[in-house]
Amino acid sequence: MKILVTGGAGFIGSNVVDAYIAAGHDVVVVDNLYSGRIENVNPQAKFYLLDIRSPEVEKVFELEKIDVINHHAAQKSVPASVENPIQDADINIMGILNLLELAVKNNVKKFIFSSTGGALLGDAEVIPTPETSPVSTVSPYAITKYISERYLDFYWLTHGLKYTVLRYANVYGPRQIAEGECGVTPIFLDNLLNDRASTLYAYSHMPEGCTRDYVYVEDVARANMLALTKGDNMVINIGTGIEVSTAAVYKLLQDVTGKHEIPLKHGGERVGDLERSALDITRAKEQLGWEPLTDFRTGLKKTVKYFKDER
Repeated sequence: MKILVTGGAGFIGSNVVDAYIAAGHDVVVVDNLYSGRIENVNPQAKFYLLDIRSPEVEKVFELEKIDVINHHAAQKSVPASVENPIQDADINIMGILNLLELAVKNNVKKFIFSSTGGALLGDAEVIPTPETSPVSTVSPYAITKYISERYLDFYWLTHGLKYTVLRYANVYGPRQIAEGECGVTPIFLDNLLNDRASTLYAYSHMPEGCTRDYVYVEDVARANMLALTKGDNMVINIGTGIEVSTAAVYKLLQDVTGKHEIPLKHGGERVGDLERSALDITRAKEQLGWEPLTDFRTGLKKTVKYFKDER
C-alpha cells in the first residue's frame, strides 16, 4: 500500500519509514525539516519538503493516491508548548486537522497517530498505567495530543475514517539527537562519548531520579507496521511496562560505553517533573499482537554502536 509518513525525516518517523519500505510498501514523506534531517530519509521514499499545515499538501494527496497516513510530524517539546501554547496548538491541532480533511476528501483508508503515554498518563495511581486511566493534561503539549485523539474519534464516527492511536513511552535509539526535548538517554550518551559529566535532577525522596518506561525505536516501528491492519479505532500504549530510574539509565550507559570514570553529578529538583511513569501494554499484546523484543541493555548497545559509527 502507499503510506504517507509525516515527520518521516525525524527520529521515530524515519525508523517507521524504513520498516514500511523493508516490508515492501510505497512510502511518501512530508517533512519541513525543522527538527528532522534529510539524511534520515530513506532513499527509496518519495520526499516532499512541506509543512503539514500548508495548502500545498493537498497536491501530494492528488499526485500520490495515499492509502494510509502515519502522522509523526509535531511540535514535540513540552517546555516549548508552555512558552508558546499558540504555536504549539497551531502546529499540532491545525496540522492534524489539515491532514484529516484531506484524508476524507481523498478516500484515505486509515490514519495512524503517534501520541504520548507519559505526558497523558504520568504520575497515575496505577503503574504500569492502562489506556483507560484518566488523562492528565498539565501542559499545552499534552492538551494538543489529547485533542488530536478526540478529533480522530470524531472523524471515525462522522466520516468512517479508521484510526489507531499509539501512545508511546520514552522512545530511544538510533537517530535520536541530544537537542531540545529528547529525554535523558541521548543527552547522557552524547556527554559520555564526549567525556563530559552529566547532571541528575532528582526529588529529595527519589535520589535515583524519576522513573520512565524506555522502549526501543525498532520495536516502536514494528508497532506502526502492525497498526496498518490491526487496532482499528483504538488507543494503544506502546512501551515495556518497566520503570527505570534516571540513575539506572546512566549506569547502564556507563557499562555499555565503558566510561565508568565520568561521574553523574547531582542537581536539585526540577519543578513539574513526573515522578513515575510506565505503560501497561496488555492491549498492545491483545489487539496488535505486539510486545517489545529488545531489552534496555541490548537497545542501548545498538544505540551506542550507531552513534560511534556516525562519528
